[in-house]
Amino acid sequence: MNDLTVPSLPELSDIWQQTLNWQPTAEQQIQLQRLYELILEGNQKLNLTRITDAQEFWEKHLWDSLRGIAPLLRNGEKNFTSPPRHFIDIGTGAGFPGIPVAIALSDCIVTLLDSTRKKTVFLEQILPELQLDNTKTLTSRVEEIGQQSQHRQNYDVAMIRAVSNASVCAEYALPLLKQGGLAIVYRGNWTEDETTALTDAVKQLGGEIEAIDQFTTPLSHSLRHCLHLRKIAPTPAKFPRAVGIPTQKPL
Repeated sequence: MNDLTVPSLPELSDIWQQTLNWQPTAEQQIQLQRLYELILEGNQKLNLTRITDAQEFWEKHLWDSLRGIAPLLRNGEKNFTSPPRHFIDIGTGAGFPGIPVAIALSDCIVTLLDSTRKKTVFLEQILPELQLDNTKTLTSRVEEIGQQSQHRQNYDVAMIRAVSNASVCAEYALPLLKQGGLAIVYRGNWTEDETTALTDAVKQLGGEIEAIDQFTTPLSHSLRHCLHLRKIAPTPAKFPRAVGIPTQKPL
């Protein structure tokens, strides 16, 4: 471990259970601890995360990643005609939320998408260490894969965390979803004005805002939101627009 001493993550089984109605198995706990170790090791060469304290890492990376998919942990079948199988994590960075989701939902397939090759190379190196065979990486711009037949309308769930504003996130995510699929947009603060702007953007993309989930984190009591956008109609072929246009001219 390059002389790096890594503390143990807190287990906090009671908090997992109370907040998500779920808790990791012993095997999953080992995988989450190993993920923490590998991220800290990778952080020495790559700028992966500023969050290195064990409790903060647990809350802001692990718990937060899985809080976004809480309805799927509890009752995935009720939200879909069949259980969601194909997930994509857009702008995954160091692997959040995609890797914790792949650990928690072992019967799903998670694609970790990032445009930075150094980050996907790092992820490719750590996946075998985590014994995750339901996860793959993809190095590309999301605007490009959204127009490719092997990715467009191919996913049940698209997750997007810490990437641009919400209407841009919607333009990235909705073209990738099958009809009936779900985009989960992770946010910090959220306002009514933002809901109004997002409603129009999502409608243009063939979706609707199904829920705006507001919650506080269990240790630091920080306010968070998850936006759940349901794909209810085909996304027009012009979306997503060319690389860079969604961020320059949000819907």
